[in-house]
Amino acid sequence: MAFPLELQRRLLCMEEARRQTQHQLDIIERQIWRRMASLIPTFGRKHSGYRHGKAPEPSGFLERYRSNLAALTAERQPEIDALSRKLARQDRAIAMLIARLDPVRELAA
Repeated sequence: MAFPLELQRRLLCMEEARRQTQHQLDIIERQIWRRMASLIPTFGRKHSGYRHGKAPEPSGFLERYRSNLAALTAERQPEIDALSRKLARQDRAIAMLIARLDPVRELAA
């Protein structure tokens, strides 16, 4: 069995790797939102309805926003899924190491 200090060092390394993976997911999310922010002006109201005597559809903007958000997310979905799976594996590995380390901590106390 590894020494408690070795297990603690390994735990710190695993937690740092998990933070980096979470950071990558956060970067992707920010990129999607930044892209959506740049697209919002293009979703402006369509005034063509007023020319024909009818008001524009009020939910049109929201529909265009949602469809573009879904399209941008779908483009990055494989990457998001892979990082999410990696994050879940890292969480499980950290939990297992903590469970292995807890008895050692109790003996040291």
